[in-house]
Amino acid sequence: MRDLIITQNITLDGVVSNDSSWFGPADQEGDMGDVNEALMAQAHASDAFLVGRTTFEEMRGYWPKQADDTTGVTEHLDRVAKYVVSTTLDDPGWAGTTILRGPLEDDVRALKEAEGSDIVVTGSVALCHALIDADLVDEYRCFVYPHVEGRGRRLFEGRTSVPPLRTVEARAFRSGIVLTRHRVVRP
Repeated sequence: MRDLIITQNITLDGVVSNDSSWFGPADQEGDMGDVNEALMAQAHASDAFLVGRTTFEEMRGYWPKQADDTTGVTEHLDRVAKYVVSTTLDDPGWAGTTILRGPLEDDVRALKEAEGSDIVVTGSVALCHALIDADLVDEYRCFVYPHVEGRGRRLFEGRTSVPPLRTVEARAFRSGIVLTRHRVVRP
């Protein structure tokens, strides 16, 4: 069975929405080479990308146009199967994309049971909330930025409990960002 992994850029106080200036692409400022290496290692371990419609449309409007991308993100997104959860999108307009119309739990369980590598979700806070609520998440990978936003959408917003978690990695990068990986403990 494939793992469903939520990967988020997150502030110290748990904000994941990128409405502010605290988050930028991995190659934007300072020495982010080690962060980019970690992102690419994770990308190579996955062959599917799951995303909500709004995040999908934002990414579709940006990444396919990046001819000089040195981060490897464009190459990764061209390679993996992309799944967008939407009841309103008719034509994804991005090669390798399948629209999932629901029910969400059935669609995601089928993806997890199919042959393949990790399925990664990033952005798409509402989708993440639905996946958490349906107990479909196997691992959380949080790139914690040393910033306090004060307000914004949070990964566990409104959730008072999740299945038990086991920390499997905590790694500091030169930029001050810290990657924490937490596996869901299943009986």
